Amino acid sequence: MADAPGSTLQRRALRVRGTVQGVGFRPFVYRIALEEGLHGWVLNDAEGVLIEAQGGAQALQRFTQRLRSDAPPLARVESLHVEPRAVHDDAAGAGGFEIRASRGSTRRVNTVVPPDTATCNDCLAELFAPADRRHRYAFINCTQCGPRYTLTRALPYDRAMTSMAAFPLCPTCRHEYTAPADRRFHAEPNACPVCGPRLSLVDTQGRALAGDADDAIAATLALLRAGRIVAIKGLGGFHLACDARNAATVALLRERKQREAKPFAVMAANAASARAWVHVGDAEQVLLASAERPIALLRRRDDAVGGQDALPGIAPGLHTLGVMLPCTPIHFLLFHEAAGRPAGTAWLQAPQTLLLVMTSANPGGEPLVKDNAEAMARLHGIAEAVLLHDRDIVARCDDSLLRATSGGATQFIRRARGWVPRPIHLAGVDPRAPSVLATGGWLKNTVCLTRGSEAFVSPHIGSLDNAATCEALLEMSEHLCSVLDVRPAAVAHDLHPDFFSTRHALALAAERGLPCLAVQHHHAHIAAVAAEHGATGPLLGLALDGVGLGSDHGAWGGELLLVDGAAVERLGHLAPLPLPGGDIAAREPWRLAAAALHRLGRGSEIEARFAHRPAAAAVHQMLARELRCPPTTSAGRWFDAAAALLRVAETSAYEGQAAMRLEALAERTIAGLPPAAGAGVFLLGADGTLDPTPLLAQLADEADAARGAALFHQALADGLARWVDRAARRTGLRSVALGGGCFLNALLNTLLVPRLRARGLVVLQAHVVPPNDGGLALGQAWVALRRLQMPQPPTAAAP
Repeated sequence: MADAPGSTLQRRALRVRGTVQGVGFRPFVYRIALEEGLHGWVLNDAEGVLIEAQGGAQALQRFTQRLRSDAPPLARVESLHVEPRAVHDDAAGAGGFEIRASRGSTRRVNTVVPPDTATCNDCLAELFAPADRRHRYAFINCTQCGPRYTLTRALPYDRAMTSMAAFPLCPTCRHEYTAPADRRFHAEPNACPVCGPRLSLVDTQGRALAGDADDAIAATLALLRAGRIVAIKGLGGFHLACDARNAATVALLRERKQREAKPFAVMAANAASARAWVHVGDAEQVLLASAERPIALLRRRDDAVGGQDALPGIAPGLHTLGVMLPCTPIHFLLFHEAAGRPAGTAWLQAPQTLLLVMTSANPGGEPLVKDNAEAMARLHGIAEAVLLHDRDIVARCDDSLLRATSGGATQFIRRARGWVPRPIHLAGVDPRAPSVLATGGWLKNTVCLTRGSEAFVSPHIGSLDNAATCEALLEMSEHLCSVLDVRPAAVAHDLHPDFFSTRHALALAAERGLPCLAVQHHHAHIAAVAAEHGATGPLLGLALDGVGLGSDHGAWGGELLLVDGAAVERLGHLAPLPLPGGDIAAREPWRLAAAALHRLGRGSEIEARFAHRPAAAAVHQMLARELRCPPTTSAGRWFDAAAALLRVAETSAYEGQAAMRLEALAERTIAGLPPAAGAGVFLLGADGTLDPTPLLAQLADEADAARGAALFHQALADGLARWVDRAARRTGLRSVALGGGCFLNALLNTLLVPRLRARGLVVLQAHVVPPNDGGLALGQAWVALRRLQMPQPPTAAAP
């Protein structure tokens, strides 16, 4: 509403920064400017959105307030700066306000590409309306949904800077694209069946298996129902899909993908369909149906058909199941086909029996397949058919994986599609701070690039145990620098000299003449949590994981630290456990059980207890003679020892499997365990150690594996709480950050956090990045920035 006639005119320039490109922000500005009776213009540039608006003082005030309060759902206004301008005649365009063409900038890029999001309700209504020109069009999108990050090459976010540049708009789409009142105004991926990408179904030799797009969807569903494996191109890469209820096909997929036991994710039509297999509460339903559309880790139903053994082969031995809902139009079309192609959207809420395995197409643990030719080459022999299209994926981006936690919070297990590249604000960091590129660790690698007081963590890259993943790390680093228009001024890396991520950091720093900063692994874990919470002062850190190189070059993993920005002090650690044979012990937990027996003075039992293991006698001798048995303080290895002593898991097919199976078993019985069980069993040493050995003596003789698993978790939580409390009283610190992969154990969190809070401690947990190695790069960057901000000692004058 315009101000009353005769009101004094004012003019203002408004600079909006944040996620304000590709989310319908300019049309929104245009609309509210007209509603307030303002003259002026709005445009995109490298810093975000720039507005000049002229009108009455009250109208301008309302307009400024509405830029934040009424912003589009996908927009994130990080800052809004207002300056006065001289009043002049600017009544251009309809109603005196116009949307101007984007322009470049000589200043540093400060805007952010939005993440990819799931198909919105408005687009779904059109997708399933028989009279709509985009009826069943597999690439429908608008300013409120669809691909963004994965098709963007550089900023500003305009069609020419995306892979949609290859698809010139038809006249009808061009009209939508240029009409400020249209929902698709400057929707860069805008397209239709006339001018946009096309869907096709082929075999891995490239031979067509279907005619038009509708035939491709129908033929894909027929193949899936017939027990075939189909690769499906998504937003950030390909999935491998099959019928989740067909145990033989699931087993075949495991064999072909070389994925012996690691859990698969499944896709259901909606939350109502998922409830047949898992518990879906209010928080879980919100997570499943969110615009980010992640995989949600949900608790399996005991009363599902088949109980805990339902869906054999999907998540063997685990009490949780990763579930996702349709994200792209292609996914929705498959379920629409299964429902019989009904008109309208009512069917979207009805339960369906179709349940699909939807797992990342990354054979042999290599990076996610994203290109068509790559899919043909790398997925040959795995998939019988490939459902693909001709819109290029610029940036590889896997599915995000989360779980809902208490208090409405969430915990990342893998952070990628839907959240990348949202910035993480770094409290206490100067907006003019030099940019840091942090290269992460070895497992679950991510990289992090800072820009001023913002940190941008890459999507999950993977474990750097193959050349293809190492190449993906280089590619991701380059893409982040390009899309953020940043050249790093320093590089940070893990302390381990043999990691590819470390070697890359050192080579890059040497090539560009940059400072290169090593950050100890567990320091980085705690620093990542501190960065998220803006904790700039000293705090305690409890870092529990599988392994990380310590400052003494030992294998650490159960650490109690005092962290103060760039400084760290090791206050204590878990009692060391020998690793018979070295790293192989992490893949064969029975060796850790043998080490525990040896530590208990019961080494003579090893050969009889593990008589079915050919190496049992050799392991006994190694322990007796202290040969090839390097010590580790790893919490993960104590979990392994407990799992093997209880005969829950004597070998691990993937990282953390033994601990996950131990947790699954404990979840079923923990409620029946007396609250005091396990209290005081762990020994607190005067030297700062925490020793679980007495508990393992009980587990070695425990006949009930489920009770033993619950007892281990409860005793561990009690011991850790007492250990941290003692350190808090000695140091006077009242905040503790929890970091490391062991804190993905939901039961451990449930038992430990209340015990810490009951002792008056403030508990900081990871919520914006995973607590595992997927968050290391953020912690490395945080420590590096703090070091760079430290005052440097004066240089001595030359004689």
